[in-house]
Amino acid sequence: MELNLKFAGLLLIGLALIHAFFPRRFGWKAELCDITLLSRQMMYVHTFFIALTIFLMGVLCLTSSADLAATPLGKRVAIGLAIFWLARLVIQFVGYSSELWRGKRFETAMHIVFSVMWIYLSGLFIWVAMS
Repeated sequence: MELNLKFAGLLLIGLALIHAFFPRRFGWKAELCDITLLSRQMMYVHTFFIALTIFLMGVLCLTSSADLAATPLGKRVAIGLAIFWLARLVIQFVGYSSELWRGKRFETAMHIVFSVMWIYLSGLFIWVAMS
């Protein structure tokens, strides 16, 4: 179980770092130029804090896998992480229109990759919490 938590930690840190490329990848400079300064800055700030949260989840998994797996507090934290990633899994299917990925090779591949990642993370943290 600890090895899975460490692997999840690496995945989460990688996911957090990918957020640095979102503005360029999604063309935020052009996309967000027509919204208010407050809304535009909120996109950048919220993206930063989401990335920071995911990064810290990854660090927690890498540095405290034994505690997550074996202590009462670790299991409670795992329940919270399971809820977080289960919610993210649900949003993958109800929060985004399939028009964004259906019929597009790269976008469909990313939809599948991230769906599998959310399933893995949800399942892992449920497993940790219940063991």
